[in-house]
Amino acid sequence: MADNQVIACGSWNPAQSPPQQSKTSRGSCLAALPAHGVMQLMNKILAKKTVADSTSLFIVEAPEISRKAQPGQFVILRLVEEGERFPLTIADFDRDAGTITLVSLSIGASTMLLETLKEGDVILDVAGPLGKPTDIENVGTVVCVGGGVGIAAIHPVARAFKQAGNRVISIIGAKTKSKLLWEDKMAQASTELIVTTDDGTVGRQGFVTQRLQEIIDSGTKIGIVFAVGPTIMMKMVAKVTQPYAIKTIVSLNPVMIDGTGMCGGCRVQVGGQQKFTCVDGPDFDAHQVDFDLLLSRLSAYRDEEHAAKCRCHEK
Repeated sequence: MADNQVIACGSWNPAQSPPQQSKTSRGSCLAALPAHGVMQLMNKILAKKTVADSTSLFIVEAPEISRKAQPGQFVILRLVEEGERFPLTIADFDRDAGTITLVSLSIGASTMLLETLKEGDVILDVAGPLGKPTDIENVGTVVCVGGGVGIAAIHPVARAFKQAGNRVISIIGAKTKSKLLWEDKMAQASTELIVTTDDGTVGRQGFVTQRLQEIIDSGTKIGIVFAVGPTIMMKMVAKVTQPYAIKTIVSLNPVMIDGTGMCGGCRVQVGGQQKFTCVDGPDFDAHQVDFDLLLSRLSAYRDEEHAAKCRCHEK
């Protein structure tokens, strides 16, 4: 099977609503669809661990996805037949064990539902790996900036840059100590690790952008800055590096539905052109991204998201 094919059950077309499938029909057939990854038939949660406030790590049995996964790629999850599809970055993968690691912040209806699953449970659908892998090259010094749950997303990228022979300076930040995750894993994936929190409860007090500015001011020659985190954080990182013409890449996280470029829900403006994050990204030149438009689109469904969360709490 070609690497750019999907393993799927039934005749589901990503451009259409998912079919209502019984447990029997899910295993009844295979159909290859031209997309970017693999839809697993079984996605057992082998381990679950709390890694920060409202944030959990899931190790999921997904041998086909782990075999093809590359840093920067993501998967699309669906938890129940009538549920939405939502993306999570592949935070780690183990090809020998046939597993992928996902880290989820319980913030919306779907991630709240994901949080109710436990070790031994099966995720209904996991499709991937999706998106273009991060372009890894030896540029000398790479600064990786991760904020909040974005720390997990940047982990495989930092590791890959280090394995490529770069000096990797990672800056990770969170609002407070209880929201900071993977300090130990990021230390292993980096040459140097800088920790910062808004309130100073761990590491240095302040923002990741302040630490980035200090590195620039020190005269360090930076080949690439790579940032993953809240959209406003990535916008500020781009503002810091732009005056110095430092190549800066961000991994965007807009509203996403099918993950194959068919719905257009994840469209962003990059360099004045419309791009689909799921197939053209998720990595983009930070200095070309229209962050204000992206922030506006992220808030478009705020009322619907709030209503969904309320229904989730009621259940």
